[in-house]
Amino acid sequence: MTMDCGEARARDTADEVARRSYGKLVAFLAARTRDVAAAEDALSEAFAAALADWPVKGCPENPEAWLMTVARRKWIDAGRQRERSGVVDGDLEQIAAIGAAPEGGEIPDRRLALMFACAHPAIDAGIRAPLILQTIVGLDAATIASAFLTSPAAMGKRLVRAKNKIREAGIPLRVPEREELAGRLETVLEAIYATFAEGWSDGAGTDTVRRDLTGEALFLARLVATMLPQEPEALGLLALMLHAEARRRARRNERGEYVPLASQDWSLWDAQMIREAEALLVRASELGAIGRYQLEAAVQSAHVARCRSGSANWAAVLEIYDALFAITGSPVVAINRALAVAEVRGAQAGLATLPDRATDARLAEYQPYWAARAELLARAGAGADARHAYDVAIGLERDPAIRNFLEERRGAVG
Repeated sequence: MTMDCGEARARDTADEVARRSYGKLVAFLAARTRDVAAAEDALSEAFAAALADWPVKGCPENPEAWLMTVARRKWIDAGRQRERSGVVDGDLEQIAAIGAAPEGGEIPDRRLALMFACAHPAIDAGIRAPLILQTIVGLDAATIASAFLTSPAAMGKRLVRAKNKIREAGIPLRVPEREELAGRLETVLEAIYATFAEGWSDGAGTDTVRRDLTGEALFLARLVATMLPQEPEALGLLALMLHAEARRRARRNERGEYVPLASQDWSLWDAQMIREAEALLVRASELGAIGRYQLEAAVQSAHVARCRSGSANWAAVLEIYDALFAITGSPVVAINRALAVAEVRGAQAGLATLPDRATDARLAEYQPYWAARAELLARAGAGADARHAYDVAIGLERDPAIRNFLEERRGAVG
């Protein structure tokens, strides 16, 4: 069945499907044939066909099914052109089986099942989460590169190599058995957190796509925590995300201006989310295995206590960052740790512990590094250097409200 559908409505329908289902459709297509790049090509051709067909013949009632059918035909045609005799209709009919999680199955959600499938141990560890973000979540290489502090070109090449390896080595993208889930959990949690962080970057909540990413990530994190209640890091990640989401309303004032954590009206925070996050942290601590997400959630918990009580518990925050940096060695953690060091030992001490961009090229275009450096330089009385660092941070920032905030901070430097 089809509905009347002009060019504008056809474009809107295609855009909506792309936001909602692009990654899922690619994963369905690639699940059995293991050729992710070819799946993307076939789906792109299907979208092009939709924009030509729907304005004339009407929009289908189920546009995802229409696109899947056309993409399958495109895949078969491409296979015949390449004289690859192994691609037949029978194979393609089974491609979507990976997404049809049966009632009572180990993984009760299609998208989560596909994430665990793409976390296959034969795929290089460093590219598993980015691969999930592209093929399942639908993020582009540039967005993924930003999340992993690398260049879009480098990330694009790594993703292409990973897809080629899946195809050439015949790596099976199947839903893992129950006993395999724990070995793949770290990758899945990393991908869920990166999805949440991309949605979180829309502080005003005006970007529909990013707002949907936040909701999707919270849903998936909650599902993993329910499915694997004895995995402390699954509980820790959900606690971390709930602490962050609880502050959403306070991140902007009534004029739409950015409000940093220290200045937020904590009465606007979602108290129920914070209580749930705290309960999850207690449960995780009882399982006896500390990890990255529990520590990051503990930092957020300490900030909540600090803001609500008005007491400066920076020594406790620094202690948590010390443990977190020991586990991760992450430059992002190192930057936040340097800010905590400054609160405890002074700006000069903070500057001394800030990562050196001369030894880590990834920091050169990382806005939080420059904003932190500018803040510490200003506190240390190095006005000219602080203004330069603020200039760089302002140039790298995408969010107009945060740019305005940084410009105000720059203007206040003596």
